Amino acid sequence: MDLKIMLKELLPFQANTWSFFLSSVVLTIAGTILLYIILFYILRSIFRKFERDIALVTLNVSAYPVLMIFILGVLKLTFHQLPSVKLIDGIENLLAAGLIVSISYWLVQLFTQVFIYYLRGYTQETESMWDDVLLPLLEAVVPVIVFTLTTVFVLKSFGVDLTGIWVALGGATFVIGFAAQGILANFFSGVVLLIDTPFQFGDVLLLENGSIAMLQKIGVRVTQLYIPSKHCNIYIPNSTLQSQNITNLSRPTSYYHYSTDMKLPIALNVQEAKHVMVEVIQAHPDTLGDIDLKLAQIDCYYQLKGLENQQKIGKLRLLAEQEVNFKLEEITPALEALVVTLQFAEKGGMTNEEIENVQQEYREILSAIGLEVVTEIYGNRSVFTLKENRSKDSLIELIRNWYRIYIRDFHLLDNDSSILTEEWERKINLLKRRVQRLYQKISNPQSEETRLDDYVMELNRWLRERFKEPRQKWQEPQVLIKGIENSDAITYVQFNLNFFVDDIRLENGRRGDRVSSQIYEEVVRYLKQSATEVIESNATITLQGENTNS
Repeated sequence: MDLKIMLKELLPFQANTWSFFLSSVVLTIAGTILLYIILFYILRSIFRKFERDIALVTLNVSAYPVLMIFILGVLKLTFHQLPSVKLIDGIENLLAAGLIVSISYWLVQLFTQVFIYYLRGYTQETESMWDDVLLPLLEAVVPVIVFTLTTVFVLKSFGVDLTGIWVALGGATFVIGFAAQGILANFFSGVVLLIDTPFQFGDVLLLENGSIAMLQKIGVRVTQLYIPSKHCNIYIPNSTLQSQNITNLSRPTSYYHYSTDMKLPIALNVQEAKHVMVEVIQAHPDTLGDIDLKLAQIDCYYQLKGLENQQKIGKLRLLAEQEVNFKLEEITPALEALVVTLQFAEKGGMTNEEIENVQQEYREILSAIGLEVVTEIYGNRSVFTLKENRSKDSLIELIRNWYRIYIRDFHLLDNDSSILTEEWERKINLLKRRVQRLYQKISNPQSEETRLDDYVMELNRWLRERFKEPRQKWQEPQVLIKGIENSDAITYVQFNLNFFVDDIRLENGRRGDRVSSQIYEEVVRYLKQSATEVIESNATITLQGENTNS
């Protein structure tokens, strides 16, 4: 019976209709073969010559979906031209559904394998945090939205009435939204935290309850924090975290102010004890302070067994940082001089000679940074790129030498070396991108010649404030006398020791505790040793006096 119905449906087919159908199939096969050759041989051989692989990856992701879309699209157009009968319309609907599914699959693959993949590499080089969270969120949500819309369009292609479904979904959405108020509040609180960006991943936070925590992840509903003192993770709802008063100990820098109390018998020389405390803090390689003073005093303290490596590596690290500071002190005045040159040249418009002078002056700054201009010819077009010159006395190489010495400190934990390496390599990449953008503007200043000085000042300000902040006077250690205390018939002088630890993120946030303990121990050792020497000296003098009298 079914066979008879099918034959009746096919009766309207005339000879010319069959001819059109067969010719369309032949053209589809021929077009598919030609497209296959173009995608898998011609374009692949061309894209392999490109320096970046984004074109080749896009081709690999797109090849089979494009072939499928081409085949289904041509067949759908073919069946659309045929007489309208139930069987033909059913096949056309199936082809339309397959076409929708193929396009959706292709879009999702392009989004996840190309867009998200390469954008993730870009976000790792940026200073903002929201994009690091937004990308995983988009990666999870966008495919769901695309496939949901795909299902809707596929059902519509088969003529399914979706009115009742939309009404049901609307009611269900209202009920779910009412029941999930807390979840939605946490979600939008997380979005607000990301937009305001009061934190970055790895920042050390002081919570309202006095706990010190390291930010690890801001999720859709909760924020993940690590508590170093308890070696555990805690999960705080985003809405709760947003309502708290939180101190970010890592902003504006990762320097951490540490304060500790100490009391000594008043019988000791108070001024001398205070002087020793200041020098002990200055001599510690992990505290901030004038590098020249630290280098002058580091050999006088921390002679205890087991600290030889700390003293040796600390001294090398301070010397390496000093070289970095010297290079920055060379670059920042050069940028200021370039600003003056640009301000004079911008008056009345820049001539070709002035542009060449500015470019030459900027090339000298680039050389000090560790970059050189490389010209590449693409057809009739010249493209300027910046590449590292690998000069040992350049800023980039001095930075790398500094952090490589830094990670040799035996106090650092396994993940600390990656923290330092990733941070400074990210900053180096940011520096390279900034100076390259500025070079492109200087090379073609016609459109923005009056703003070049502003761009140079912005780069100079970023170097001082975001790349590496110079050591300041307010970071010097301070020792204050708080008062006098009587205990067990002994009078003590109370001292308050204040200093900055170089990086609170290291050693699981316990770097300040370790440094404070070593300073306390060294002060006690040194004063005890001094007191012993005084006692022995007085005893020797007394003995010599007795011998003389006798």
